[in-house]
Parts: sequence; C-alpha cells; structure tokens
Amino acid sequence: MMRIAIVNDMAMAVEALKRVLLTVPGYDVAWIARDGAEAIARCLKDTPDLILMDLFMPSIDGVEATRQIMQQSPCAILIVTASVGKNAGKVFEAMGYGARDAVETPVLGTQGSPEAAQSLLTKIATLSKLIGKSPPPATLHPTISKSTPQLTTHTSHPPLVAIGSSTGGPKALATILSRLPANFGAAIAIVQHVDQQFSGGLVDWLNQQTPLTVRLAITGDRLEKGIVLVAGTNDHLSLRSDLTLQYVKDPVDYPYRPSVDVFFKSLAQFWNRKAIAILLTGMGQDGAEGLRLLRSRGWHTIAQDEKSSVVYGMPKAAVQLKAAVEVLNPEAIGDHLIQQITQQFSF
Repeated sequence: MMRIAIVNDMAMAVEALKRVLLTVPGYDVAWIARDGAEAIARCLKDTPDLILMDLFMPSIDGVEATRQIMQQSPCAILIVTASVGKNAGKVFEAMGYGARDAVETPVLGTQGSPEAAQSLLTKIATLSKLIGKSPPPATLHPTISKSTPQLTTHTSHPPLVAIGSSTGGPKALATILSRLPANFGAAIAIVQHVDQQFSGGLVDWLNQQTPLTVRLAITGDRLEKGIVLVAGTNDHLSLRSDLTLQYVKDPVDYPYRPSVDVFFKSLAQFWNRKAIAILLTGMGQDGAEGLRLLRSRGWHTIAQDEKSSVVYGMPKAAVQLKAAVEVLNPEAIGDHLIQQITQQFSF
C-alpha cells in the first residue's frame, strides 16, 4: 500500500487528484491539506509515502512547505501545479528544497485529458520504485567491456567535469556553477533527474546563476571548454566513440531518466583524458556505480556531503562503494574545481 497525501486549496483539483489515484489498486489517500501550513502540521503527525504538493496556496505556499517538510519530516514530494511551464522558477526552487519532480494537475470533465492523468500516474509509479514501494528495478550493468576500453586518440578535447544530480540538485548545481569564472578552462556536462518538459526551464534558470554558457545537449554535440551541456530528454545522455554526444533509450525500464550511471559509464569507455566526476544530492543510488568505475579509470571523483544534501541517497551510495576520492559541500566543490582545473588539468 502506498499512502499519498494531497496538498491543494482548490476543491476541484483535490477531487481530480483523488479520482486519478483511486484508479490504481494499492494507492491510498492518507490525508488532504488545504494549504502549506496544514500540510506541515499533518506531516509531523503522519508522514505519508508521497505528497502531491500544489505551488500556490494561501498562508504558506508549496515551496516553503516543501522546505519545512524536508527539514522536519522528509518524504517524497511531487509538485502538482496547473501550469508547470509558466511556473518553472518556482518548480526549480521547490526542487532545490527537495521536491522530486513536477507534473501538471489533471482536470475533471470534458476539459481534462487522459494524457495529464497518465503523466501523473507515471510519475507516481517511478517514485514508488525509488522509495521501495514496488519491486526494485533490475541492476544496471555496465555496457562496457572488461577488457581495455576503446579510447579515442584525440588530443584536442578539453578537461571535463561531469556532474550527476537528482533531488535537491538544481540548488546544488547553481551553487557550484555560480562560483566558476567565465574563463573556466573545462567543459561541463550535467545529468539532472528532470522530465524533459522542464529541462529547458532548468537551462534558462542556470544561465541566470553563472557567467558560463548553459544549454541543452543535443545529439552530435562535442564537449567544449566553457560550455555547460545539460541532458535534455527523457532518454539517457551518452558519449560515443567519436566523442560526440547522443541519447539512447536503453535501459528502457530503468527508473532514472536520464540516468547518471549510463552517462558516467559511457565516459569511462570513451573519454581518455583524466577528468573530474561529481555526484550530488538525490534519492536512490543512480550514479554511484558509474562514479566507482570512473575512479578505477583514474578520474578525480567527488560526492556531496551529507550535511548539505537535501537527500543523502546517491552520494551516500557512492561513499559506501568507496567511489569518491573526496566528500565536499557545493561551495567547496566549486572552489575545488577552479583549483583542480587550473593546477592539474590545464595545458
């Protein structure tokens, strides 16, 4: 049984959410709160498995409610709002405090669409896997050979910083990127667990936080010095043998889309220059195995520390696997990158 709470001040929205949830056996409405303040109080007494959190409410809004709940009685939070695209800034603010994802509110009656309801159920199903309320996904095995990796002999590609992040990631990413100078001497690639409908908004938001150029990665892109490329679809970002980027669908049933592990493992196979890989805050274990593989290939690896992590899942898994050379907070990571790239990875 998965216990799901609804936080929304609109009666029609609450009814629509209830009707969608009740179509799935095993989903139970734990409680309903009409604003953020009520949600915080209820969550302290009865923490559900998942909260469907509206953004705009009287008293305390969804962003502040998310912040307080994740501090006092943490659980999985899915932002449900009438217009995700128009509220991208608020969505990423809430994700910075620990909301896992966002989806548009389904609507009752003829104005509603089956796609909105299905999108909500798909998000909930994915989160249920991550919090252990459904059978765990099959282990993602490396797609690379155990023999010597096929390395391209290019010598012109720049130093690389590869970053994986999930719950709480946007805030950590902004902190790191804001500390880097406009002439930062490395390419940066980011895989953040975020639905492709928000990836463009994430790029726009990050561009406001850093002097570097941030854009979505597209198939055929090369990693360039001073450019931050962000995974931008629901498929997995991957590096090809010619050192260009592509998106791949496999593994299809992996709950993390895009997957940090898929990207890190492709880097281990094809990137022949020692570089830096970072695993930030997030639910689950995605990226930990990939980080360990990169460390074994000579990369300098960093995991975010527990105190600064909104959810100490992914970096904790990396630490337990001894995949991280260092464990740092985002501020220290930013400063460390400048030092490492300048002193050890420059030409």
